[in-house]
Amino acid sequence: MPSSIRPGDVLADRYRLVDLLTESKGGRFWRAHDRVLERHVALHVIAEDDERADALLEAARRSATVHDRRLLRVLDADRAGGLCYVVNEWGTGDSLDIMLATEGPLGPRRAAWLVSEVAASIAVGHEAGVAHGRLVPENVLIDHGGAVRLIGFAVDAAMYGLPPGRVSTDVADLGGLLYSALTGKWPGTSRSDVPPAPVEQGRVLRPRQVRAGIPRPLDALCDEVINPYGGQWGARLRETHDVATAEGIADYLCAFVGDPTGLAEAEAAAGHRDTETISLPALPDPPARDEAPAVPEPEPEPTPEPTLDPPASTELPTQAGLPIFDDEHDDVSWLAARSEPVPPPPPFEDPPERPLFAPEPSPGGTSRTPRPGAAPQATVARGGAGYWPWDTGPDTGTGTGMTPTVDDEAEPVPGRSWLRLAGAIAACLLLLVAIVVAYNLGRGRTPLGALPGDDGPRPSATTSSAPPAQVITGVTATDFDPQGDLAENPETAGLAVDGAPATAWRTLTYLQNFGPGGLKTGVGLVLDLGEPRDVSSVDLSFVGTPTAYSLYVTDQAPTGVKGLTPVASGTAEQQRARVTLDTAASGRYLTVWLTSLPAVEGGFRGEVAEVTVRG
Repeated sequence: MPSSIRPGDVLADRYRLVDLLTESKGGRFWRAHDRVLERHVALHVIAEDDERADALLEAARRSATVHDRRLLRVLDADRAGGLCYVVNEWGTGDSLDIMLATEGPLGPRRAAWLVSEVAASIAVGHEAGVAHGRLVPENVLIDHGGAVRLIGFAVDAAMYGLPPGRVSTDVADLGGLLYSALTGKWPGTSRSDVPPAPVEQGRVLRPRQVRAGIPRPLDALCDEVINPYGGQWGARLRETHDVATAEGIADYLCAFVGDPTGLAEAEAAAGHRDTETISLPALPDPPARDEAPAVPEPEPEPTPEPTLDPPASTELPTQAGLPIFDDEHDDVSWLAARSEPVPPPPPFEDPPERPLFAPEPSPGGTSRTPRPGAAPQATVARGGAGYWPWDTGPDTGTGTGMTPTVDDEAEPVPGRSWLRLAGAIAACLLLLVAIVVAYNLGRGRTPLGALPGDDGPRPSATTSSAPPAQVITGVTATDFDPQGDLAENPETAGLAVDGAPATAWRTLTYLQNFGPGGLKTGVGLVLDLGEPRDVSSVDLSFVGTPTAYSLYVTDQAPTGVKGLTPVASGTAEQQRARVTLDTAASGRYLTVWLTSLPAVEGGFRGEVAEVTVRG
């Protein structure tokens, strides 16, 4: 692309470039001004000799055939000045990725309504034979009027060098949009600035596993669209609803939302809450302070009667404090100064006089001890017989006066409360033990929960007399691709069980990896064990990592993995992996199903060097 174009340049003598919004792989996305119709437009621009130029113009022609109020339509497309450009309507608002970054995940009903609008628009395009091709959160716009608009229909995919969009890709992306709106994570294969969704064993976690409080119908829809044949909820959903088309997804979400009245208005209000301008009433400027005159003025006339009060100041008082805004009446008031002086704090009271030392013992040998419960009183006259806390009666104790004796009835015995607490805890423990014993006896077990007649611990797995696992020989292998039309190199399938790790069976090379956005969910090998055998572990050797896999053990040769339950699944991060089954599986056929392939030059390809079955 010519590097000379910059903001302010005019393209095709009509479109003045204003802002460069994005730039990727030589393609640029501008905000421009149409000087003929005096309006803002969006421009996709690439070099005329770019290999994407023809596909970009063809995508613009296909997009122009789709008529829907939610699409930002194609207005113009041509070549000029060594450039190839496409002009679209300009929309103002917030894209879904910006909403998720600033507000966080959306509420369930709000997210369902937003994606239902997108799905309805995509369904119109599919009916006309045109797909979007890159339905990411950045291409979903909520304008200032609260309406949902789609950016770059068919054109954005061509700008990124992608082939014409497929219907299945749009359907998978619709599930990804609902997933991201509910969780703030993006599970799709297209690149997005939204953080990726968590994946476990080659499967995207369900929305309810990422964020609490998501309704079951929306969770089941996301799981079924993103992870086909995911579980019992997905199977029930497929029986009652069509979730394989954009129209079916739109109908499902509309039924969940119900009456959408007020949702668009709420979106419009939410979109303007940060841009609303608040005007405050004008405040008068305070009068300037009078300064001493530079030239002496004539003395003022004497007043008839002098007064002792100082002359009143002509200066107006300044408003005190901060302004107070009234949201209901749009009024502004000011915190007024106090009209009365602040009352002084109460005076401090002098503490009562107290002796520094206890009184001396009486001549009879008894000491004066504090009377229990005595209250402070005024001191006796100086030189009197004694001070108020001290009792000199004949029945007092023998304290020294500095450490008063304590009456047994007035002070509880130390430690008595702790003894009560310990007794209460012991009673609770005995009650708990009695409940456990009664529960075990009610189940027909011993008081400790063991089965009757169980005299001792059972032998552990390490001390079991069962023979160790042995390698199963005579295994044959065939390629397994129930979702494709081409064979997966059947002539080399036997290399995976020939006992030579240097030789390997490999899959075809795919432009996209397996998963929600790929053409298939997986390919693999079917190993014939010769007869029904107990399988306890499987040793796998791969060429290239990471490789995700699932293992199935069946009595009959499988025709597909739909409806089968894997005995083990995982992702091999190293070339050798030993898979030990928690419970030995029995069957004649072992299926090694590859669900994710490592990247190679030109795409994705899996290679299995050796499979060793033990049982």
